[in-house]
Amino acid sequence: MKKITIDNFDELYVDKIELQQIDKFVCDEMSRQIHRYIKGMSGSKHIMLKFEESLQKLSVPEKEKAIARYIDLNRKAVSGLDWKIILVRASANYCDTYDYWLKLINDRRKVVTYLQRIKRKYLRFHSIFEQDGKFGMKDSNGKILVHALYDFLRTPYVYVDDLCMMPIIAEKNGKMGLILPDGKDTIIADFIYDDIQLRDEPPYFDGIIGKKHQLIDRYGAKH
Repeated sequence: MKKITIDNFDELYVDKIELQQIDKFVCDEMSRQIHRYIKGMSGSKHIMLKFEESLQKLSVPEKEKAIARYIDLNRKAVSGLDWKIILVRASANYCDTYDYWLKLINDRRKVVTYLQRIKRKYLRFHSIFEQDGKFGMKDSNGKILVHALYDFLRTPYVYVDDLCMMPIIAEKNGKMGLILPDGKDTIIADFIYDDIQLRDEPPYFDGIIGKKHQLIDRYGAKH
């Protein structure tokens, strides 16, 4: 018998319909988790509803990627999250009978593999890499988000209640600026600042030139 691994799990070990439905119900549970997080952080109800409306227009794989992007920026959204509860709720929604559900969650090998699958889908964290003494950023699949052109990079882990792309604090030629992790190094704030400090609330960035402070929002507008 061929050994079951995370790579051949879908092919050898799980009914395709079960896999599809568990993915769907897990996605619903993760959407619910984000809803609770936004509500708990006193986020804008309007933006929260807009966020959920945007998710409704997406396919399940697209929703998974969108939620993963949100978690990458708002990692506190899954702080202390019980992944087993997510799976238990999702599997309960899928199963037609209590006995079938009990059999599923008591299959330790299946549960462990499903948990690995869930985390692989939703914990897609980016990483900083160094090349020739300069720093860049890649996504979880190794795709370049920011090219290795900078002396310093800092991802702003702040609370946001939508699916926006937050700019990155970067240093180049001794000056600080803001760029987007869009693979194109799009400049949001020019490299003219002696320092850029992160704030806990919008506008999220405090650009400093000498003794002068200039607040900058995530779209590059100055306040």
